[in-house]
Amino acid sequence: MTSSGILPDHFAFPAILKAVAALQHLPLANQIHAHVLKYGYGTSFVPVANSLLNVYGKCGDISDVYKVFERIPQSHRDTVSWNSFISALCRFEDWETALEAFRLMLLDDVEPSSFTLVSVAHACSNLPRHHGLRLGKQLHGYSLRMGDIKTFTNNALMAMYSKLGHLNDAKVVFELFEERDLVSWNTMLSSLSQNDMFLEALLLLHRMVLQGLKPDGVTIASVLPACSHLELLEIGKQLHAYALRHDILIDNSFVASALVDMYCNCRKVHSGRRVFDYATEKKTALWNAMITGYAQNEFDEEALMLFIEMEAAAGLCPNATTMASIVPACVRSDAFVHKLGIHGYVLKRGLGTDHYVQNALMDLYSRMGNIQIAKTIFDNMDVRDIVSWNTMITGYVICGQHNNALLLLHEMQRVDQEKNESSYEHEKRIPLKPNSITLMTVLPGCATLAALAKGKEIHAYAIRNMLASDVGVGSALVDMYAKCGCLNTSRKVFDTIPCRNLITWNVIIMAYGMHGKGAEALELFNCMVKEVKPNKVTFIAIFAACSHSGMVREGQNLFHRMKDEYGVEPTADHYACIVDLLGRAGQVEEAYQLINDMPLELDKTGAWSSLLGSCRIHQKVEIGEIAARNLFHLEPDVASHYVLLSNIYSSAQLWDKATDIRKRMKEMGVKKEPGCSWIEFDDEVHKFIAGDASHPQSGQLYGFLEILSEKMRKEGYVPDTSCVLHNVDEEEKETLLCGHSEKLAIVFGILNSPPGTTIRVAKNLRVCNDCHEATKYISRITDREIILRDVRRFHQFRDGRCSCGDYW
Repeated sequence: MTSSGILPDHFAFPAILKAVAALQHLPLANQIHAHVLKYGYGTSFVPVANSLLNVYGKCGDISDVYKVFERIPQSHRDTVSWNSFISALCRFEDWETALEAFRLMLLDDVEPSSFTLVSVAHACSNLPRHHGLRLGKQLHGYSLRMGDIKTFTNNALMAMYSKLGHLNDAKVVFELFEERDLVSWNTMLSSLSQNDMFLEALLLLHRMVLQGLKPDGVTIASVLPACSHLELLEIGKQLHAYALRHDILIDNSFVASALVDMYCNCRKVHSGRRVFDYATEKKTALWNAMITGYAQNEFDEEALMLFIEMEAAAGLCPNATTMASIVPACVRSDAFVHKLGIHGYVLKRGLGTDHYVQNALMDLYSRMGNIQIAKTIFDNMDVRDIVSWNTMITGYVICGQHNNALLLLHEMQRVDQEKNESSYEHEKRIPLKPNSITLMTVLPGCATLAALAKGKEIHAYAIRNMLASDVGVGSALVDMYAKCGCLNTSRKVFDTIPCRNLITWNVIIMAYGMHGKGAEALELFNCMVKEVKPNKVTFIAIFAACSHSGMVREGQNLFHRMKDEYGVEPTADHYACIVDLLGRAGQVEEAYQLINDMPLELDKTGAWSSLLGSCRIHQKVEIGEIAARNLFHLEPDVASHYVLLSNIYSSAQLWDKATDIRKRMKEMGVKKEPGCSWIEFDDEVHKFIAGDASHPQSGQLYGFLEILSEKMRKEGYVPDTSCVLHNVDEEEKETLLCGHSEKLAIVFGILNSPPGTTIRVAKNLRVCNDCHEATKYISRITDREIILRDVRRFHQFRDGRCSCGDYW
């Protein structure tokens, strides 16, 4: 046109500027702008000026947007001018300025259009929730006064309410206008999915189809997350088939990403990979979906290889989502040796301050045992969301620091209550109320510490916040109560869980087994198999229950049926359980023969360890030596193997051999784990070590123990000095027995609690014969119920008797 000598006018320039905006080519925009000025169509021609506002807004130069807008005479600025200016500000995420521009527009008596309201609603949705909601409602009221009932205005209002967390308001808007288009339905579907209302999203899709609307790619991408989270594989497949029939998958990376996520979340990783390979356009989001799918299903090597391919072959730069997914794979993968190197890579990419990546790094260091580095990352985070707190609490649990996990839970609740403190200014907008993940993470800490009071407090919180019916929380509560010695309460919680899964059943069977109630555990197993299919953990739990109850025939019967009847192949752990079952019952030779008959491909470490423990109980020196030799070869650095053999020798008064084993331990640098017992009192866990004198009440404890010992002797108690595995005189052995950690913890409980209160003590090792016998006497003399949990099972002492019947 210009080459022909025909000069462009104010009709041509808006058209050509629209084309430049679509290309998003800033140098070209500058050239056309120069032509506009050259031919005299500057800011006085409003349609041209409006087109310039639009092109600079889309080509990425906000300073030029301001310049063009300011040069338009105030009297010439029309609705399109203001719309273009406000839209550009929104595009550059300058939300407050966009709202200020809207106010100035009203002050200039320029009437907003539906396009104005759409941009302003978008700006409101990106403000802090309270502020955005207040202004958003004002905007909604303004649109009603204007009589603006256009579909795209209502769509924008729905999206705004949803993003600000008021989904019910979005639903009301959706239901109150009839001229709904596909965008309206997609907006509502997306809002429901993003707010975890997955079943409602699927029902709305059904309603949409019944009304004759044809889903598009956005519809499919919005609904697939519902199938993913609810693990509705068949519905997900139907949506996949629909996408294929209507060519929605072609060049639609969003739908492909949602399908990959759905298949991987339903544990159909290979199907997810086929979708990935089929996609013609692989954007970063699709790569991330596949890498995340691999990592979540612990296909760690595949995740790492795809990560390398993404950067090396596809030439794409990993983002924060990529790194948050690949870091957990790096932790677990044995093939990835330089695990700390991934942190360096994160920093090199400039992603070290992204809180999703920081959460993954905290998990990495926790699982490597470097809890202090994890805590440093946590302390230095600018933004801590609920995942950050849960990750740090989980880290403490992984590293065995259960007390710190409970303390951090307290801190989390304190921060939630004191959001006005400046050090937590970013968290004012982030809800920090413990959720189901928090409770599932921290309840095992209560179980380990036997912190019943804290466990009850968490249970009460779960009830108040409608979390107790969650199957994961319910299962954790069943486990917590069982491990705190409250088997009846554990069963009550189990009975109230509305939908029990495999884990719930395994936990309750294990609970009855730990309490020596094998018959009840077997009865539960028979009920379970009518509802869910047992897995390998189920059989470990039921074999342990049979072992603690002396139910040899029943345990062996199940062992022989597990493969043919239940489809579970016996593993090394199952053989170890049966060895323990036989050995505990005194059938040590049969247990030894079973190990010799194990399939060659199975690891025999657990079985030899069980056999060695049985030899310790029944003083089988010769077979004990065979078991120990095998264990020294398989696990030369495990102290318990040396200690058990030394104990076998000491019990048989083979003092020289016992001394040789202890010398060997010292030479190899293998240290015995000291006996440790703990008891909860006054919202605090008190720990005691054998011979401990560090506790503030030590003098009082040992004094009361002497008084108890005198009373016990009068009742017929004779110290079992065979438990002292040192070659010293009898009097010194009796003195050593008084300092055992469980006795100190029991006496602490008696001295610090009202008469008649149940004493609950946990120990990290097997309770010795003398402490077991002594506790029976203590329970009768003090008229107390004493519940003692050792490393294997529970002992419930009452009126001079133990629930184990002296079989443990």
